[in-house]
Amino acid sequence: MDALSNSLAAADIATTMHPYTNLRQHEQTGPLIISRGDGIRVYDERGKEYIEGLAGLWSVAVGFSEKRLADAAYQQMLKLPYYHTFSSKAHEPSIRLAEKLVEMTPENLTRVFFTSSGSEANDTIVKMMWFMNNALGRPKKKKFLARTKGYHGITVASGSLTGLPINHRDFDLPAIPVRHLTCPHFYRFGMEGEDEAAFTARLLAELEAVIAEEGADTIAAFIGEPLMAAGGVLPPPVGYWEGVEKICRANDIMLIADEVICGFGRLGTPFGCQKFSFTPDIMTLSKQITSSYMPLAAVMFSEAIYQAIADNTATIGNFGHGFTASGHPVATAVGLENLAIFEERDLIGNAARLEASFQAGIRSFADHPLVGEARGTGLIGAVELVADKATKRPFAKVGRAGTIAGGIGHEEGLIFRAIGDQLALCPPMISTEDDVKEIMTRMGRTLERLTGAVAKEGLE
Repeated sequence: MDALSNSLAAADIATTMHPYTNLRQHEQTGPLIISRGDGIRVYDERGKEYIEGLAGLWSVAVGFSEKRLADAAYQQMLKLPYYHTFSSKAHEPSIRLAEKLVEMTPENLTRVFFTSSGSEANDTIVKMMWFMNNALGRPKKKKFLARTKGYHGITVASGSLTGLPINHRDFDLPAIPVRHLTCPHFYRFGMEGEDEAAFTARLLAELEAVIAEEGADTIAAFIGEPLMAAGGVLPPPVGYWEGVEKICRANDIMLIADEVICGFGRLGTPFGCQKFSFTPDIMTLSKQITSSYMPLAAVMFSEAIYQAIADNTATIGNFGHGFTASGHPVATAVGLENLAIFEERDLIGNAARLEASFQAGIRSFADHPLVGEARGTGLIGAVELVADKATKRPFAKVGRAGTIAGGIGHEEGLIFRAIGDQLALCPPMISTEDDVKEIMTRMGRTLERLTGAVAKEGLE
């Protein structure tokens, strides 16, 4: 086993460039090789057990051993392993899944365009908005509004919409016209003496000011995650989304809900826009659509957008955009089966029922000397590590405490995501009350050990 492990690690170091990785550090430490999964747990090549507290990458809703999804993929492989959807071609799995998504999502979203990832989906949205506005004789209406700390993918266009420095630095992004607004995180961005209502009012006033400065006739859309996930699990302040929607409607600006992480019940409602009471014109879906058993994403959009685009295809002869795997039959077959499991096992209801205990567990860490804020909504949460609780002062070397915590978590058998010094949890939707208790127990032990580790390293 050790020989195999060493051989695999050496091969990985020699051949693979990992995403979101310090590659020089990886050359020294090597990979954590996960060999199998069962339910909410995964196991490394030595047999060590971990609770996968982030559901892979916010996505494996039904757990890591759902045989029904494997069987759905196998049966579709036997019947029609691949076909495209270019030039009016179609197949039953993509048609049925599109029907299902139209049924599940807000009633104004009547059309579907499939891609393989959320990044591709948001890239597609940018092109759709440009295509549509050109068709409508609005060639200046091409800019986007996004938020600092928002995450919308990593292609040239979607990476430009993302508002995280690491996704821009040395990539020459943003590369499309986008304005990033203040992050709607009251703990970090609220001003001294400002309550949450005043914070919301300031952010909405900023949005109106930016629209006035840029000109509403130049702005195509506003994009945001209902709850910002990869930026650190940041629930919006009260009244924020209702205000954003009202301003967008008044200025003829499309409203895009990036539901790649919030969608399919993560917040205890079918979609995050329903949790925060707003209705988007466009919705991005991925991750939990197949529980990440297959790569799949979807752009949901309104009939008005479809009709404008369709009219232009009649004028110029084509919609010149698509991917080899758009609506892939195996991926869409798996998506259909995955959503059937959601309904049969009431996984969205399960997340809603677990919210109280999960959020109580997260907030139980608020008194820890290294925790500045404990936060979340539904079945997603995070604790933010700070050097000084009273002043909210972060560590001078941002990310080091989070890295140490991640290593301790692995030793304790818990995988979470260290986003800088924010420790995020987002367990599979099949989790039980007992699973939540065990996750919080392991996180508690991690934080207890972290105090000594931070002191030993002299972090300030």
